[in-house]
Amino acid sequence: MKFITGKHISRREVMRGLGGTIALPFLDAMVPAGKVWSKSAKAVADDPTRLVCIEMVHGSAGSNEWGASQNLWSPATTGPDFDLSPTSLAPLEPFQDYLTIISNTDVQGAEAVIPKEIGGDHFRSSAVFLTQAHPKQTESSDVVVGTSLDQLYATRFGQDTPIPSMQLCIETVDQAGGCAYGYSCVYTDTISWSAPDEPLPMIRDPRVAFDQLFGAGGSAEQRAARRRSSSSILDWITQDVAQLKRGLRPSDRRRMDQYLENIREIERRIQGIEAYNASGEVRELPAAPAGVPDSFDEHVKLMFDLQALAFEADMTRVFSFKMGRDASSRVYPESGTDKPFHPASHHGGNPEAVLDFAKINQYHVSLVPYFLEKLQNTMEGDASLLDKTMIIYGSPMADGNLHNHRRCPLFVVGGANGQLKGNQHLFAPAGTPMANPMLSLMHKLGFDDMESFGDSTGEFSLTI
Repeated sequence: MKFITGKHISRREVMRGLGGTIALPFLDAMVPAGKVWSKSAKAVADDPTRLVCIEMVHGSAGSNEWGASQNLWSPATTGPDFDLSPTSLAPLEPFQDYLTIISNTDVQGAEAVIPKEIGGDHFRSSAVFLTQAHPKQTESSDVVVGTSLDQLYATRFGQDTPIPSMQLCIETVDQAGGCAYGYSCVYTDTISWSAPDEPLPMIRDPRVAFDQLFGAGGSAEQRAARRRSSSSILDWITQDVAQLKRGLRPSDRRRMDQYLENIREIERRIQGIEAYNASGEVRELPAAPAGVPDSFDEHVKLMFDLQALAFEADMTRVFSFKMGRDASSRVYPESGTDKPFHPASHHGGNPEAVLDFAKINQYHVSLVPYFLEKLQNTMEGDASLLDKTMIIYGSPMADGNLHNHRRCPLFVVGGANGQLKGNQHLFAPAGTPMANPMLSLMHKLGFDDMESFGDSTGEFSLTI
C-alpha cells in the first residue's frame, strides 16, 4: 500500500500485514481538499446511522404489577426531564439527552397461540425480539419466524462496509439439547435472522470477533502462527503505519496513535484472558472458549470495545448483541444480589424478591454507559459516534415471573444522525405492539417506504 503526502486518503484504505488487516479511522485527510465535513442531507446519506440492537432476556422487575407501581423500570412521568432515580435505568442519567424510553408495549408474537405452545415462552422469545413475528414450533431444521430489523437494515445500508453486520453474544450457544416445549434451540441461540428461515450465528468469543475485524487479511494458519509468536497484529504493519503518518497532520497522527493503541490494548486483554484460561486455574465457566472471560462485566465491556472500534474504522455499521440467554441461572456478584438470574425473575410477586431482580436489571443497564461514553468520545468530523448511532435495548419478555409479554422493557439511546430527539419518556396506549415503535424506528433509519413490520398496526410517534 502506498500513501501520498497531501493527497486525499480513501475511507477504504487499509494497512495489511501477515495474518491481519487494519482499517483506518476517520481522518481529516479523508475529506477531499476544499470540502467540509457537514451535516448536509447528502453527508448523512453517505454516512448511514450505525445501529446496535441489544437484547436482555427475562423482562424487568418494573414489568411486574407491583414493580410498575414503584417505577422500577419506567419513570413516573412522561415527556421530557423525567426522574430516573427510582428506576433500573438510573445509570443512563448522564446520557438522558440521548435517551428515549418507550413504555407499555407488548410483544404479542412471543405469546402462545395454540395449547401445545403454552409454557414455551423462554424458547421462542429471543427469536421474536427483532422480528416481531411468531416462530414456528419445531424441533427440526424447518424453523420460520421473520427477517430481523438489524438484517433488514444491513441489507439496505450495510453493504458499503467490509462486514455488513456482526452478531455477538455473551452466554453459551451450545445447549446440548437444553431447549424444550418443541422448539428448536436456534430460536434461543440468536436474535438475527437474514430471512424468515435463516438464523445467523452469534459470536461469543472475543478472539473470534477480533480476528473477524482485524484478521481478515490473512489465512487462518497465518493468524494462528502470529498468535503463537505472541506478537501483536500491529507488529506486521509498522512500515505502513510509519509511511502513512509521515503524510498526516499532527491531529491525524494523534488520532492514529490513539486508535492503534486501542487496538493493541484490546489485543493484550484477549491475550491475557487466553493465557489465564490456559494456565490450569479453576474456571467459573470451564466449558467456555479460552478467549471468553469468566467475568460477565469484563466480557460485555470487551465486546462493547470491539463494537466501538469497528464503528470508528467503519468496518461495519450494524451489530446485534445478545447479552443474556433465556433460562440462564448465571449469578452477577456486582449486582448486589447473589440470586441467579432466571430464579430471580421468578420472584412470586414478593416485593423484596422483586427488588432483588431490579438490582440485576440495573446492573445490566449499568454496563451500557461504558459503551455510550466510548462513542461520545470518538469524533468523526464534527459529530461524535454517539450522535451517529441508534442503540435499541429491550426484552421480548415482560414479567419473568408470569412469563408474559405485556409491558415489555424498551429504550433507545443515541442521536441517530439527528433523527432521535432524546430526553423523552413515551407511554404507549394499552395493547400497542412493540412492532409499532420498531416500525417508526425503521422509518428514522431510512426505511421511508416500509408500511409494516412484524405484527405492527401502525406507526408510533417518537416525540411528544
